[in-house]
Amino acid sequence: MRPSVAAPLLAACLLASAAHAADPAPEIQRPAAKAQATGVVHSLRQIPEACARLEGAFTGDASQPYRYSPVRTSPQCQPRARFVDFDKARPSVAAGWKLNDVIRVPNASCPSQQAVVRVWRKPGSAAPPAADGQGQSRIYLQDAKQQAAGAAQAASLTLFAAKLDVEGKACR
Repeated sequence: MRPSVAAPLLAACLLASAAHAADPAPEIQRPAAKAQATGVVHSLRQIPEACARLEGAFTGDASQPYRYSPVRTSPQCQPRARFVDFDKARPSVAAGWKLNDVIRVPNASCPSQQAVVRVWRKPGSAAPPAADGQGQSRIYLQDAKQQAAGAAQAASLTLFAAKLDVEGKACR
């Protein structure tokens, strides 16, 4: 690489890593995921309370090397949380959001590159359901339908948002 190209690239990498260095420690600590091949769709994370899972795949496209999307797990699932757009929500600790999880997925065909998905959670004001005799918090269909009918209930739901970054050097 020519020095005139390397300096701005190095500055951009340092700036990106400095921005994420200020992130708080995530609530969930996990090692990097198993390396994934290009074109193989894989689950990143389940968010049962939002009736969603995050799926991703390396694309092989230099302009967008990785893509991910939230996918509804079941049409019958009654969400107790919502997955919202990261850019609209703009999660931050100051706004009451918590860094919930950092998922790192190495690229099997390009070991110097990895996808990093940061999942943020904003706790709702609704109290979690009480534990039953078996120590489980259960939500029954009729109760969930009554809660969903109330517009005020929706405002108190827990929110989730995720941001994708691709880190490392791209391979040719």
